[in-house]
Amino acid sequence: MIKKKVAAKKVTKKIKKVVKKKVVKRAKKTSVGFYGASQCSKKRKSRNSIERVPTGIVNLDRIIEGGLEKNSTNLLVGGSGNGKSIFATQFLIEGLRKKEAVLYVSFEEKKTEFYLNMLELGWDLEKAEKDGKFFFLSYTPEKIRTMLEEGGGDIETIVLTKKIKRIAIDSITAFVMLFDRDVEMREKTLALFSLLRSWTCTSLLIYERDPLIDKRESSRILEFEADSLILLYFTRINKERERFLEVYKMRGTDHSTNIFPYRICRGAGVDVSRKPYPGSLHKFQIK
Repeated sequence: MIKKKVAAKKVTKKIKKVVKKKVVKRAKKTSVGFYGASQCSKKRKSRNSIERVPTGIVNLDRIIEGGLEKNSTNLLVGGSGNGKSIFATQFLIEGLRKKEAVLYVSFEEKKTEFYLNMLELGWDLEKAEKDGKFFFLSYTPEKIRTMLEEGGGDIETIVLTKKIKRIAIDSITAFVMLFDRDVEMREKTLALFSLLRSWTCTSLLIYERDPLIDKRESSRILEFEADSLILLYFTRINKERERFLEVYKMRGTDHSTNIFPYRICRGAGVDVSRKPYPGSLHKFQIK
């Protein structure tokens, strides 16, 4: 009786070994290991092969795998007082540090006023312009529409002749307001994004909207088409207003889904906290 039990146990062990070998072979053939481990590593490998452009925003690159995807079109959304222009300028300053030529396109602010505001933060853009690396272009939304119809215009001339690597557009809000119909707005938005990508530049577009309050349809169209979407919040917590950043989406990137507090500091610009905000901003959201 005991011999039979021992023999049965040996047979059971052999069967388990055979089954395990078959499972392992099948997993190798399908490139999916136990619990999908090899599939995850495959995704991680493809993400790591993406060339990144560091933003220069303190602690932001840490939560987006090193920076924005090269030649991508990115949307920065926030209301008044969030430091959107500072964020965009900081992105270009990082390009200057890497000896890249950069372009700032403004629909509203004049160059003199803009340079003075940035100088208060410690950034001498006038000097950068004289060095032939920083370019400022004051444009109107109507000119952008004409540019699309012409297939490039003045901006394309600067981008191609000066070998621009980074572009910031401040802001795209006035451009989308030119169109009454959603269909036309979507068509022109697609045309603009397509043109930006054809220049092989990494672009950052600013859109004026409070993510907690404003639910404009035009913003959704832009947000859907952009390669990444970064939201800036400026809301009252207890007695004071505080600033927060959220990476809402970023294609091809395993980004953090937390919300992070940030400050605006002289010399450093936007400084994102390493620690995420422990609370929730949903209670401040208007549905």
